[in-house]
Amino acid sequence: MVEVRVREASGLAATDIGTLVMRRAFNKDNGPLADMGMLPAEREARSALFAGAIGSYKNPQSHRQVDLDDPDEAAEIIMLANHLLRIVDA
Repeated sequence: MVEVRVREASGLAATDIGTLVMRRAFNKDNGPLADMGMLPAEREARSALFAGAIGSYKNPQSHRQVDLDDPDEAAEIIMLANHLLRIVDA
């Protein structure tokens, strides 16, 4: 859902997927979702946050069977996704 929301909010193409769409959407210099009121280093960190989240939590599930059997960890991942969605919506 985070990837879809970022793609829609940024107006990027359906072919922009995974970490690529995050890096483009939050590019510190010209990303449509980059907050230009933030310092450049903070904009770069935000881009890394989104790309890292997709790379760590979405991509592995897309490429292989990943067992997520810890309910606490699952809840934490959901909370992270919710926070990322809040940033996109802002």
